[in-house]
Amino acid sequence: MKKALIAATTAALLSGSVFAYAANPAPAGGPPAGGPEKQERWKPSAEDRAALTDARIAALKTGLTLSPDQEKLWPAVETALRDVSKDASARRQKMAEQRRAGPPQQPDAIARLRVQADMMTQRAADLTKIADAAQPLYQTLNDSQKHRLQILLREEFRPMGGPQGGPHGKGGPGPHRG
Repeated sequence: MKKALIAATTAALLSGSVFAYAANPAPAGGPPAGGPEKQERWKPSAEDRAALTDARIAALKTGLTLSPDQEKLWPAVETALRDVSKDASARRQKMAEQRRAGPPQQPDAIARLRVQADMMTQRAADLTKIADAAQPLYQTLNDSQKHRLQILLREEFRPMGGPQGGPHGKGGPGPHRG
């Protein structure tokens, strides 16, 4: 359960919103959605990401219905979630700037492996931050709160394929499993 909480919370903050992958609706008077002209995808701004992060954190806290004693432990969790979100945003910004800086380079397979390893190391550090901050609060949650937490995380990270989670809604493994 703890592993699922940590993985799902981090995934939400690091991966951005599902909305980032939703196509923009056609503008008034423009071609219909799915028409022959290529539709641009909505790309969230830093303000959009911050607003979505605020909404996710607020939804998580509200859904848990924390007791007064648990409320005292929440600020550390919220701070960790916000810090991780800011760090991830800074990394995304840096990668975007690097892509815009020059002609696309085709790194070899080993270079790509190293880039992926660096990204995993950064994500692991983020997971550790969240785990360290969330553990005291998690230990105080009752079974009902833990169940709601699982549901909240499952709803947050449901793939776009369907209601059961997993690829194409088939209930396969996902970040809320484990």
